[in-house]
Amino acid sequence: MRVYVPLTLSGLAAVHGAGEIGPGPLTAYAVTPGLREWYVSDDIEELEYAALNRAASASLRLIAGRPQEARRRVVVALDVPDGVAVADPDHVLDASSLGEVRIAGAVALSKAAAVHVDADDAEKDVSAAAAALGAADLGDDDAQFTVDGAEDHELLWFGIQEIPGLIA
Repeated sequence: MRVYVPLTLSGLAAVHGAGEIGPGPLTAYAVTPGLREWYVSDDIEELEYAALNRAASASLRLIAGRPQEARRRVVVALDVPDGVAVADPDHVLDASSLGEVRIAGAVALSKAAAVHVDADDAEKDVSAAAAALGAADLGDDDAQFTVDGAEDHELLWFGIQEIPGLIA
């Protein structure tokens, strides 16, 4: 099963140094029955893209809570055995947690399929989105528009061997 773990650049550096993502429990995003129902698609690539975007939104929340953090969203795509990532049955119908899964323990970085990171030119919009996130959560339409602006930036794909260059 492919899961998407939201991180920050400093979090990616820590993961790289430790050789694993953890300790558990980890919050990640995957193609869950709730995400399938919400997205109304049977195309696995579209569904995985939706899960990746959910993880990118969670990365934005991590950035917003850390003023010193680089303003670039980071998501690590991991392949884990079926049954390792479990959706919380109490949150299955909660729109804010669509696709959210828990992984009980740490996962070796060697299980990563890829790392997805914002390009440098996204930093301004990601910074503005992080600053506007609280107001957007309270229903401010202008703030939500700013948050959505970060989503206009596609995350770039990197192999795990490229992590040292990303965190340098």
